[in-house]
Amino acid sequence: MKLLHPSPSLSERLVWQCASLLLAYPDARRADRLDTVDELLAHLSGTAAELLVRTATTLRTLDPMRAAVDYVDTFDLRRRCTMYLTYWTAGDTRNRGSHMLAFARAYREAGVQPPKDEAPDHLPVVLEFAATVDPVAGRRLLAEHRVPIDVLHEALTAADSPYAHAVAAVCHTLPAATDLQMRRAQQLAQAGPPTESVGLQPFTLTVPPRRSAGGA
Repeated sequence: MKLLHPSPSLSERLVWQCASLLLAYPDARRADRLDTVDELLAHLSGTAAELLVRTATTLRTLDPMRAAVDYVDTFDLRRRCTMYLTYWTAGDTRNRGSHMLAFARAYREAGVQPPKDEAPDHLPVVLEFAATVDPVAGRRLLAEHRVPIDVLHEALTAADSPYAHAVAAVCHTLPAATDLQMRRAQQLAQAGPPTESVGLQPFTLTVPPRRSAGGA
């Protein structure tokens, strides 16, 4: 059964775009992305905007090398901080391929191709799709994966990561988690995702792939 919600507002789309840029791998265009975030934040107010400002402000204090190292340490070396949303719904099982195809199908139905250089379930990719391509389909994908996003937020908060605020801002744009979703998030955080093992296929992203050639 589909949940009925009004179309996403411009403010929600701006939050998603800012979060997508802030959660991107800090490559050579990091400073340009932070400048874009500042420009977008000039049109936002409220709790989500304050949270995004906290992430942006901290990231600006990091030199490029430190930013890259911190990013890899956070998202590559901490399993519970993964931004691949289907990792939490299917783990490293054969089912994960079909879960990722749901994202790719949503992109194609909106008239764009999935990015070639990043998995379609990577949170910054989903956020940019929701912000710039199809807000309704994008919010549906985000809302359907509220549990993985909550698990990610809790893990980043526990790690005292500045990225936690950007993810919290995204949560502020989504329907409130149900009791069942909260229990599921707690179970996943404690037990981890399903296990077992898996490959994939461009809209043009302004955010870079999580890893870059020659990067960490």
